[in-house]
Amino acid sequence: MDLRKLKKLIDLVQESGIAELEITEGEEKVRINRVGSGHGNGGGMTHAPVMMPAAAAPLAAPIAAATAPPVEEGMVVKSPMVGTFYRAPAPGASAFVEIGTAVTAGQTLCIIEAMKLMNEIESDVTGTISRILVESGQPVEYGEPLFVVTPN
Repeated sequence: MDLRKLKKLIDLVQESGIAELEITEGEEKVRINRVGSGHGNGGGMTHAPVMMPAAAAPLAAPIAAATAPPVEEGMVVKSPMVGTFYRAPAPGASAFVEIGTAVTAGQTLCIIEAMKLMNEIESDVTGTISRILVESGQPVEYGEPLFVVTPN
């Protein structure tokens, strides 16, 4: 954030009499606090803008990685979207695949419902399903592991 903007923000706080102003612009964050009881005259005003990068995103990744279950050797099929995971094409129907099922590249493994649309998720590799990591009806996140396929 450039110095002219900061000066305008400081002047705004001084003139308005507000106690605190916080602005976030991209990854920069500025907080200007008024100390004391001066209203509009600038007395008691401290302007120590604090510029800091957003810290929420970097902290989320290590937590998710630490809680992820260990994955066997093989190709991991990950969710390409956020939605609800279904192992079968309809309620009561048999699942697309089970553990030990031989699959070919392009074969449908499951469905992910996103915004009332049913999206078929296909295998990228020919192999055998060695693990199913998600229960049917469970919500999934983008990039969440769904299956482990051991290549033939």
